Amino acid sequence: MRILHVVTLVSPDGSFGGPLRVAVNHVRALKERGHTVDLVAGARGFTGSLPHEYDGVPVTLYRAFQAVPGTGFAGLVSPGVTAHLLRHAGKYDVVHLHLARDLVALPAALAVAVRDVPYVVHTHGMIDASDRLLARPLDAVATKPVMARAGGAIALVEAERQELRRLFPRLVDPVVLANGVPGSEQTAVELCSGAPDPEPEVLFLARVAARKRPVEFIRAAQILAREFPTARFSLVGPDEDRGDAVRAALDEDDGRGRIRWEGAVSADQAAARMARAAVYVLPAVDEPFGMTLIEAMAVGVPTVCNHDCGIAGIVSETGGTVAADDSVDALADAVRELLQDPARRLAAGQAGRDRVARDFSMGAVAVRLEEIYAGAAGAGGR
Repeated sequence: MRILHVVTLVSPDGSFGGPLRVAVNHVRALKERGHTVDLVAGARGFTGSLPHEYDGVPVTLYRAFQAVPGTGFAGLVSPGVTAHLLRHAGKYDVVHLHLARDLVALPAALAVAVRDVPYVVHTHGMIDASDRLLARPLDAVATKPVMARAGGAIALVEAERQELRRLFPRLVDPVVLANGVPGSEQTAVELCSGAPDPEPEVLFLARVAARKRPVEFIRAAQILAREFPTARFSLVGPDEDRGDAVRAALDEDDGRGRIRWEGAVSADQAAARMARAAVYVLPAVDEPFGMTLIEAMAVGVPTVCNHDCGIAGIVSETGGTVAADDSVDALADAVRELLQDPARRLAAGQAGRDRVARDFSMGAVAVRLEEIYAGAAGAGGR
């Protein structure tokens, strides 16, 4: 098949997070199965000319601009992406839209609909009930028409599927498809050696954004640094909106240098960075899936998440821990369980790696995508 993936933003620091990594993984896996696959996206943060490759896959990028100040990704625009789709969408059998309620993805989707090309919407938990001022008019003129014409739809978990059906009654019934991760040559330091790290590292690797709760990670680290004098606590990720608060918290108490913010890491270095950790923590609230949790499991690092994470059950089943509520104390308690029990860390690391290999392989995801695309193309639009 000739397949086009569209995602809102590519940047050197990978700030768009899970949806971008999923799109890249999909492109790579589908190309390995013999399909012709392209990826088109908005771009910012690059110096000089835009790259033609990102994390090992070919990309076509167009500059993205902040058209609506103070709105983050939602206010980005990329006229080049829309123009590209108006010109070229017709040469594809199906378009896979990694759809958000933003001014890059929605105009792109409308362009694909205008060209009458079959498409699949994949919302990654990004389109839900919203009371934001612009959400209602934007949904009326763009989101609802795009959803109504989709030939296929993908939800991360059953709760998202039900929410999409409630919000968009004309949407084709979404397929629940978990994110997959490619096989990794990286192995967690402790799992590789079979022995506990004498200076275990607790890692946060995500956007430094309010919903991801980086400050709460630091507050929990401040508690634990006093109890575990050799443990290290590292925050890795690009600043979205909480950088000043993170710096203020570290100025107040950085655990005598054992709590630090490293900044962002490139996408091709993320797995290696994770493998250096003894524990991976994603304290985010309302996390629809938690791509980084699966990525940490893939390299054998035990994980910690919040109670309302979409895959909290998987974290618990593999021996990781789940914060009982949104408090810093609950987060510290969950991390403490793993820090104080090296044997549990080793067992959880292996269990997580085995679970990912069994249930989240990219090969299985690619086969399911082929089925979804065939259904959308057969429907010929709606």
